[in-house]
Amino acid sequence: MAEKKQIFRVIFHNQGEVFEVYASNIYQCDLYGFVEIEGYTFGERSQLLVDPGEEKLKSIFSDVKRSFIPLTSIVRIDEVEKEGVSKVSTGSGEKVAQFPIPPMPRGGDK
Repeated sequence: MAEKKQIFRVIFHNQGEVFEVYASNIYQCDLYGFVEIEGYTFGERSQLLVDPGEEKLKSIFSDVKRSFIPLTSIVRIDEVEKEGVSKVSTGSGEKVAQFPIPPMPRGGDK
């Protein structure tokens, strides 16, 4: 019996926007504080109906082998049965907020 391929939905903040992408591999990264995402998947949809959000993500991630996303930017990671539509939200009107990041301490203050 063939092993079923895992698909993950990853929602994260990126420069004021909320990205929802689908990928086949998610790892805890060797870089401290990052999650590694590789194997981005985008659905083959009808050419008659084009989703601008998904097209934007396809162009952003077209040449990307893997991404390193900071843990503080991750909103949610789900393992799903099948791939959905990737999308970008502007963040305005969203019910999701980025985890607060404390300010960096000044050097020399001891």
